[in-house]
Amino acid sequence: MKEFFICDCAQHENKVIVSTFVVVSKQVKPKKTGEPYLALILGDRSGQIEAKMWDNVEDALDAFEQDDFLKIKGLLNKYKNRFQLTIHKLRRLGDTEIEFADYLPKTTKNIDELWGSLGGFVGTLQNPHLKALLEAFMADPEVAQAYRNAPAAKTLHHAYIGGLLDHVVSLFRSCDLICRNYPHLNRDLVLAGAFLHDIGKIHELNYNRSFSYTTRGQLLGHMVIELEMLQAKTALIPGFPPELKTLLEHLIISHHGQYEFGSPKLPMFPEALLLHYMDDLDSKMESMRAHFERESELETAWSSYNTSLGRPLLNTAKYLTPKPAPAAEPAAVSEPGSAPEPSAGSVTHSETLPLTGLDVPANGAKIAVAVAQPTEKS
Repeated sequence: MKEFFICDCAQHENKVIVSTFVVVSKQVKPKKTGEPYLALILGDRSGQIEAKMWDNVEDALDAFEQDDFLKIKGLLNKYKNRFQLTIHKLRRLGDTEIEFADYLPKTTKNIDELWGSLGGFVGTLQNPHLKALLEAFMADPEVAQAYRNAPAAKTLHHAYIGGLLDHVVSLFRSCDLICRNYPHLNRDLVLAGAFLHDIGKIHELNYNRSFSYTTRGQLLGHMVIELEMLQAKTALIPGFPPELKTLLEHLIISHHGQYEFGSPKLPMFPEALLLHYMDDLDSKMESMRAHFERESELETAWSSYNTSLGRPLLNTAKYLTPKPAPAAEPAAVSEPGSAPEPSAGSVTHSETLPLTGLDVPANGAKIAVAVAQPTEKS
């Protein structure tokens, strides 16, 4: 049974730990001397951590691969305000030695309740063709099982078991609210686009040991896979309007919003534009939430640099939390008949010792020195 999880790092700082992890990434890099060292990213269900192995590397180079499970002994400390693990020893584990549920992050929400919410929204659709299409996807056992478990992304947002379902239910709620404010929008079309826009992730991503791309996902991407899935399902629904199918296809291929973000087309009708912005908003809100959660042990309100968003983040909850006032130091009490200690900066007739051009009283009296700080360039 795994006892130490990556979320427990703050309680074990500067200690040697022994625990098990899945290898998310493995790289062999050269030291300045030219000798190799191992640079790993290790994971469990609570997060990921960087790890380095500097010594006895030759014995470990071929002992394991990415997605293997390892038992590791190493020193846990901080480097640039982030925890890292310096590996002393490691051993590859067999599948029978681990519990798979310990290694992949999973939504804290109830999957059955999320699936029920998804079905509830689908039940409100007025267009019979769109309603039949989405119900056909939900009734497909293979699709339903994968839709309930797949992550929404490898790393950027909702990167956990159940993440796709969590993301789509959140989108349904947001899109439903926005459509009330813009009554000219086709709500059924927007919700159908939200349901379908990432459904190809169930085939694009592997999520048995760690999150990675399938060969098909790497070569085609989820949008092409979604178009194939849409074609197969609409062919089973008698009289599905070709115009409606074309609109769904555009919702799928334009939802990234920009060419540089992988959209073959820009959103060209209101429902497509709304889907893009709601999808982008939901993914960024989740990215920020997860970033703050990973750095919850930091005292500062500012996070480290978020690579997906291209900026550091301010945690407003920490920023607005009142800081405790520093405790007042008790006043010094002189013994009867003793002379008071000279205050900082007072002049005495004691012998002085030269120190970098300053005369420091030999009796230990303090001198207050103001040092001008250089101003940062804007």
